[in-house]
Amino acid sequence: MFELIDRDGLGRRGRLETPHGMVETPALLPVVHPDPARQAVPPKELREEWGFGAVITSSYILRRQPALAERAKAEGLHRLLGFPGAIMTDSGAFQQHAYGEVEVGPEEILRFQGEIGSDIATVLDEFVEPEATYEEARQGVETTLERARAARSARGERLLAVPVQGGLFSDLRQRSAEGASPIGDVLAVGGIVPLMESYRFADLARVLSFARPHLAPERPVHLFGLGHPMLFAFGALFGGDLFDSSSYHKFAKRGTLLFPYGSLPLVDLQEEVCGCFLCAKTPLTQLKDLPPEEQSPLVARHNLLQCKLEIARVRQAIRDGELWELAEERSTGHPALARAMDEARSHPEVFLPTEPLSRRSFRVIVPGSLQRPAAVRFREHLARWSSGVAVIGETERRPLSPSSLRRAPPLALASKGGEGGIWSTSCALGPVPLELTEIYPAGPLVAPEDYAPHEARPAPTPRSEEVEAEDRERNSEAWVHRHVGSILSWTWGREAAAKLLATPLRARHSRSTGRLREVLREKRILFVVANDGLPHPTFAGGEELRAVLPAPRARVVAHADAVPFVSEGRSLFSRHVVRADPELSPGDAVLVVDAEDHLLSVGRALLSGAEMGRFRRGVAVRVVSHAGSRVEKEGSSEGA
Repeated sequence: MFELIDRDGLGRRGRLETPHGMVETPALLPVVHPDPARQAVPPKELREEWGFGAVITSSYILRRQPALAERAKAEGLHRLLGFPGAIMTDSGAFQQHAYGEVEVGPEEILRFQGEIGSDIATVLDEFVEPEATYEEARQGVETTLERARAARSARGERLLAVPVQGGLFSDLRQRSAEGASPIGDVLAVGGIVPLMESYRFADLARVLSFARPHLAPERPVHLFGLGHPMLFAFGALFGGDLFDSSSYHKFAKRGTLLFPYGSLPLVDLQEEVCGCFLCAKTPLTQLKDLPPEEQSPLVARHNLLQCKLEIARVRQAIRDGELWELAEERSTGHPALARAMDEARSHPEVFLPTEPLSRRSFRVIVPGSLQRPAAVRFREHLARWSSGVAVIGETERRPLSPSSLRRAPPLALASKGGEGGIWSTSCALGPVPLELTEIYPAGPLVAPEDYAPHEARPAPTPRSEEVEAEDRERNSEAWVHRHVGSILSWTWGREAAAKLLATPLRARHSRSTGRLREVLREKRILFVVANDGLPHPTFAGGEELRAVLPAPRARVVAHADAVPFVSEGRSLFSRHVVRADPELSPGDAVLVVDAEDHLLSVGRALLSGAEMGRFRRGVAVRVVSHAGSRVEKEGSSEGA
């Protein structure tokens, strides 16, 4: 039903299959009124002109209008609305929040959702207000789960959305998430609309931190009522796949424009602050003078366009590995959202299990950027890696890299005192050993400190060309040995690195940039060093790693049915994973083996070790090298 196709930590691009087509996620489901005559933007237009793959409507409101309800039963909901895509139906819980009660039972409203042909039916949950007492919240969780268990067997062909309640109580959110996960096809975090209405975004971050780690990773996650474009990146950061809201229409009725950086009252605008094609057609300074019945539909379309564009930006940020940057950029638009991002960063444990090995960039957007989970993990890993090793010298601040240092390493690097110590350089993350300065996040780190004014420096003491040449030659050889050993120990530990280095290794550098590109044993390429500064094994390197790393370290065991395909370089699908190293993170180098631990191929993980085998669709490991790979054939015959 749900396939993950790309990710950036918890943020995911996926495909959700429904009876009425595939929905690409993250996706916004615009709320549409069940009475087409009362809908500002016709559902047919949402599909044909705007490209929305899914919408959501209220089965409770529809059921309360007998004539429309009978039409929906007779014609089907899709024909009634004129929308051929996926339709999700809410059950009345929001009306319970708004009006205090609903006049329908959980079995009755679920049956009605089936009768009208809903694609995703929602369990009638017990809405838990943020100010609920612990006992009230506990009762709401138990009632919702009891209804969900009863609904599971009665859902028919439709998908079932199970709300996750619990108020502001961490244990109840966990209980609700764990209880809903085996029941729901869609897991919907509920009870959050009052938090958004009152700009309690920090509490929203806490709620998501409580619930998200306990939601089944193979299920799409719906964030009920999250529909303002300023929040989409924030919601996706916590793994939200589906969003819904009627904000585009509600804000339009009161003459308010939505933007990714906030909301603007139309009446206050004296300048043309929006250049979208809708506002270009009807300038804002003219739009605000129109009567409400003409103004509202136009503002609603502007708001929809801003939502649609922001969802596209979120998907692109996930592709580029820049979702944290986008979320932090959006947080500068409102202090409440900035505080929510602080709260998100204070829970690295929520993000670390799916934190990718590396990204293409790490831009410091706000001071708190240096507390992102990737930076926390780097500093913790660095503390373990350098434990007991003395710092013997510090160079000038960046820009420095292993490639530049190979040409001009620090003096005395190869001396007796330098063999067991660390030379470091300073960056925004703090002191970083020179040999690790190309590794994410230190390598692609861009911070305001990098653009500080340069100070004049005294000329260096002249040295003879012969002395310079001798130092460079001696130190360059020592530096390469240190660099290779360091990145191997950083990735697989000192014990494994020592075993790999027991027999001499060679390094091959780029002629144009001087960067380390390959690590060889004699003529066989064992590791390819990518732009992230880390060693990625070839099949030959995988064989050596398998010998020095005890099982299940770095391993993914393939089902017997997949063995011949993976051996030939095909990707390993999640459903064919028998077991995996639970410590694997997305992007990690993976040894794909059979049940007897014979190496089949080497790849890179798309899922974490804990997620592999749980998704019934999609790739778990992208194979990059196998026995017949081109690099294996070339590496076996290529000279030094």
